[in-house]
Amino acid sequence: MKDQIIKERILKHPIDKIWNAITKQEEISNWFLPADFKAEVGYNYTFNSPDKENCEPIIGIIQRATPYTLIYTWKIEGTDVDTTVKWNLTETSEGTKLVLEHSGISNYAGTTAIEMYTSFNGGWDNCLTGLLNYLIQEVHAG
Repeated sequence: MKDQIIKERILKHPIDKIWNAITKQEEISNWFLPADFKAEVGYNYTFNSPDKENCEPIIGIIQRATPYTLIYTWKIEGTDVDTTVKWNLTETSEGTKLVLEHSGISNYAGTTAIEMYTSFNGGWDNCLTGLLNYLIQEVHAG
């Protein structure tokens, strides 16, 4: 069972624009999910899933929020399984390298871990597409 999802992208957008998009509540709420979110260590955040998506809210605690590295726990409300999401941004000659890691998926029991891995893997692909579209259309970054 794979325990970690890693997504890497080189984005032709300024690092600060991407950082703001993944750390500011009003921006996250535009491209991802409606959020109660502050990139402050210890903050208990919530991503609220719209009813049409048939998903439970995602809750967690900000573990690290230093310039260009954001780490938080990720827990689907109503479960007792914590996983970890890490965003890391690095400036490159081509723009900004974004690395997203979601780990701890094997904390789910049995076949649920496989189902969650598959769900999270596709979900993060959709998430990164949403982020890129937001940066292009809304922020006009890059």
